[in-house]
Amino acid sequence: MLQSLAGSSCVRLVERHRSAWCFGFLVLGYLLYLVFGAVVFSSVELPYEDLLRQELRKLKRRFLEEHECLSEPQLEQFLGRVLEASNYGVSVLSNASGNWNWDFTSALFFASTVLSTTGYGHTVPLSDGGKAFCIIYSVIGIPFTLLFLTAVVQRVTVHVTRRPVLYFHIRWGFSKQMVAIVHAVLLGFVTVSCFFFIPAAVFSVLEDDWNFLESFYFCFISLSTIGLGDYVPGEGYNQKFRELYKIGITCYLLLGLIAMLVVLETFCELHELKKFRKMFYVKKDKDEDQVHIMEHDQLSFSSITDQAAGLKEDQKQNEPFVATPSACADGSAGH
Repeated sequence: MLQSLAGSSCVRLVERHRSAWCFGFLVLGYLLYLVFGAVVFSSVELPYEDLLRQELRKLKRRFLEEHECLSEPQLEQFLGRVLEASNYGVSVLSNASGNWNWDFTSALFFASTVLSTTGYGHTVPLSDGGKAFCIIYSVIGIPFTLLFLTAVVQRVTVHVTRRPVLYFHIRWGFSKQMVAIVHAVLLGFVTVSCFFFIPAAVFSVLEDDWNFLESFYFCFISLSTIGLGDYVPGEGYNQKFRELYKIGITCYLLLGLIAMLVVLETFCELHELKKFRKMFYVKKDKDEDQVHIMEHDQLSFSSITDQAAGLKEDQKQNEPFVATPSACADGSAGH
């Protein structure tokens, strides 16, 4: 008897705080996923870093042995300056001296990476004025970009997702949930093909040092706005049509970001995902729901009355030759 009562009370306690339990498991799962990524990246990349460090030490030792007139502090001072300039996107190599980082097309590409929060980091402002302007430009431009992308994605989603799903549901009588799932999968496949596989093949041809995997890696890192900056197109030696190439990449990044957001919005509108997301949300109280409904009804009623008043005013303005009753009464009294 006591065991059954204790079990039922535990069940009621879990059901009452189900959202909090789900949120706690979500936080725990996210932290474990972070630790998992750190373990995998460390185990995979640490040996390559160790080999590279050993190779650089051997190369430095050999260079000092071949050039005895140069001391180690002088070499380190020179290398430090070179690396500092390289962090700002300026290279001392002879095969990279022909590319400017701040011509118009490169600056346009930089502005697009800043506003989309991709930020490759291969080119950064050098002057204090440029850094200050970058802060002001980003503070205004990033919310502006979010507003722009939200408006574009909303309009595109209506024509690409909602209307096709509704058409197949009404015209052919298929289940709306099933049509939405099939449509989301097809849209995701088309987007991956048009903005990942095909551009990766193009980049692997246009960029001399990139294979298909590296090109696909660049496409994913860019359109997911991670922007690590280890691969940046158009920075090769004697790149043909570099200005036009940079403008094309800027358009590709903008269109690809819109396509990614449309696909994400399409999947988020699926009934199954909506139901899954609600497991982690805080449930609203009944009083809050009633207040929200009353406010919505009041706003709807006020908007209806405003629309009715506006229609009456429009009718009066559209009928200028119709005499009002008060005017007719005044006229008859005068006679």
